[in-house]
Amino acid sequence: MNLATEFGSERVFNTPLSEQGIVGFAIGCAAQGMKPVAEIQFADYVYPAFDQFVNEAAKWRYREGATGGNVGGLVVRMPCGSVGHGALYHSQSPESLFTHVPGLRVVMPRSPAQAKGLLLAAIASNDPVLFLEPKILYRAAVEQVPIEAYQIRLSSAEIVKEGKDVTVISYGHPLYTCSAAIAAAEKDLDVSIELVDLRTLYPWDRSTIIQSVRKTGRAVVVHESMINAGVGAEVAATIQEDAFLFLEAPVQRVGGWATHMGLIFEKFNVPDVTRVYDAIKRTLEY
Repeated sequence: MNLATEFGSERVFNTPLSEQGIVGFAIGCAAQGMKPVAEIQFADYVYPAFDQFVNEAAKWRYREGATGGNVGGLVVRMPCGSVGHGALYHSQSPESLFTHVPGLRVVMPRSPAQAKGLLLAAIASNDPVLFLEPKILYRAAVEQVPIEAYQIRLSSAEIVKEGKDVTVISYGHPLYTCSAAIAAAEKDLDVSIELVDLRTLYPWDRSTIIQSVRKTGRAVVVHESMINAGVGAEVAATIQEDAFLFLEAPVQRVGGWATHMGLIFEKFNVPDVTRVYDAIKRTLEY
């Protein structure tokens, strides 16, 4: 897009390949009132910067107290997820590691139009934001994106499709897998299924999810990252706490297996249409 040509090398520039340095530099810029948008080339390589996120960015506003100091406007973009051939170091989805940290916002869009609105909202936020982008959608998701600036409110889930018998909750690329599974299940099982996109993974929109599950009585949570201690575990626990008496079946979770992403096994690790379909069927037949 020639951003460096348009805005100048003082605003758009490459950095050394030091993830800790990239995020630390961006935190310093944000602390001085700038709006830095940093990029980690692959989410798999964010771990050296974990200390900067957790002990610096996340705690900054809390530590500043009444001074009003913050690192809002700090946004760190990172491509994440499987592409079918990324193997150990180009396929990871580390979002749940960051959703445990108060002071950070964690966002994952499902499409170009969503990405633009959420990214502009992230830049305008008073909190540091991790902006995870499912890299498989770079070449797969095509839609018209408005030219004008607009924001999509953070921590606001979206009901992508309304239904009355089951609620399917997901985010990022698996939403397309869920849509295909829902179409098949509705045809085969004569049911109506609601699909909800979390969009912001932390702090997430509890009220939209609880209202949906109280209406349908059944819930399936789907994500690509590992099933153990994933975003789905938090969503499922919250549903059990706040909608237990409305449930007709236990909450189902579909996620990546609790193992590393081996190259030849990658397609078996990521949730597919069959696994989501089976989870929907299980909860309906309970």
